[in-house]
Amino acid sequence: MIGITAIAAALLGLMYLAYRGLSLLILAPVLATLVALVSVDTPLLASYTQVFMGAAGDFIVRYFPLFLLGAIFGKLMEKSGSAEVLASAIIQRLGDTRAILAVVLSCAVMTYGGVSLFVVAFAVYPIAAALFRQADLPKRLIPGTIALGAFTFTMTALPGTPAIQNAIPMPYFGTSPFAAPGLGILTGLVMLGLGQAWLNYRARQARLACEGYGDHQDEAPPANHLREHAAGESSDLAETALRKPDQSRPSLPLAMMPIVLVILFNLLFTAVVIPTMDTDYLAEPLYGTTSIESVRGVWSVIAALVIAILVIIGTNLKRLAPLTSTLESGANASLVPIFNTASLVGFGSVIASLAAFDSISRWVTSVGGDNPLISLAIAVNLLAGMTGSASGGMSIALATLGDTYLTMGQAAGISPELLHRVTAVATGGLDALPHNGAVITLLAICGLTHRQAYLDIAMVAVVAPILALVLLISVGSLAGTF
Repeated sequence: MIGITAIAAALLGLMYLAYRGLSLLILAPVLATLVALVSVDTPLLASYTQVFMGAAGDFIVRYFPLFLLGAIFGKLMEKSGSAEVLASAIIQRLGDTRAILAVVLSCAVMTYGGVSLFVVAFAVYPIAAALFRQADLPKRLIPGTIALGAFTFTMTALPGTPAIQNAIPMPYFGTSPFAAPGLGILTGLVMLGLGQAWLNYRARQARLACEGYGDHQDEAPPANHLREHAAGESSDLAETALRKPDQSRPSLPLAMMPIVLVILFNLLFTAVVIPTMDTDYLAEPLYGTTSIESVRGVWSVIAALVIAILVIIGTNLKRLAPLTSTLESGANASLVPIFNTASLVGFGSVIASLAAFDSISRWVTSVGGDNPLISLAIAVNLLAGMTGSASGGMSIALATLGDTYLTMGQAAGISPELLHRVTAVATGGLDALPHNGAVITLLAICGLTHRQAYLDIAMVAVVAPILALVLLISVGSLAGTF
């Protein structure tokens, strides 16, 4: 009982203190060691050096290239003027009132194309900042807008998404990434609609209060032509600027090319190039005794980002002068996000190593009564919230009772495809609580605090997905899989 109470107190403390702005580099290890201290038969120093630091270090080793390259890619997009050009084009075509939708769709295209949500956050933020400056929308709405496009329907609902949350259920239920495509599309549309409605409501409130984008010293002011467009000047001027960009701005096709290349090369390496490579050597101890399935996603993103970065530099070399300063700035921007996220991974590993966590896992995966869809949804959501990880919560639930859920579903006439889609969608609710690594990273990238921006993240990435999950279970129980 003491161990369970300690875990609950640590989780609540982590969420509250993270919301209050305390650095996770301090908060996560302190709370992890305090939980180990009060738990029975848990060595304190070993929990920190072997469990916490081991998990945090493994995360950094595995994902540092993605954070580093993603941050450099985003900085190059910003400094080259590509983000500004894309912002002008999107505003020109969708209008100021659709700036939020433009950012959401930009994130959705990239994440559905297989780009890591961390990379998307780094790459899209400069575009979103330019868009929101033009539309004079509050900067505090940017994290919620990016979260809607990157953390929700493209991660869990849409059939065929390459996200890990859509891949983990496959071996347990014998399904494919396209499980329950009709229900997935319906659920995704509900998430998008609810999230968009909330963000539009918040934008209307801000306009009525004459809030505006705000004064943020870390960002360069918009160029003259952007200010004129935001002030309602003739659209002909903006159209001329797009047709004949000055020397400081790339053309629209040139600005779009890096993002298109990231998506295309990611898909190309994932589906064509890497599967044809001889990778048997990965089974050797020298290379970690692993398999291509474990590293293919990371390899694909690394290759795609490197190519896109080289293209940006090659086509914008004069605009990026001095190049070394831009690269250094991008590299430095990756450090705080990755160490914050790694600290959370270490915290979750310490919690999962405690004896009390086994009891919590068994209880969580047994709730929900006789309906396997409800039981599965509750178990995955709660475990994702406790660990601060969508894939972590799903893995614990399925590893514990995956076969049981499949048997219960077959007995109740529920198809494995529906179990798959419910499992995937259920990961996208409570996982986005304040201590979630992606949430922390997104806020760090945007330069905002939980107090400033978390409410909108919670509404679009917690409340909307849970409501969509309820609809999915209801329709799936009545109509079956389609």
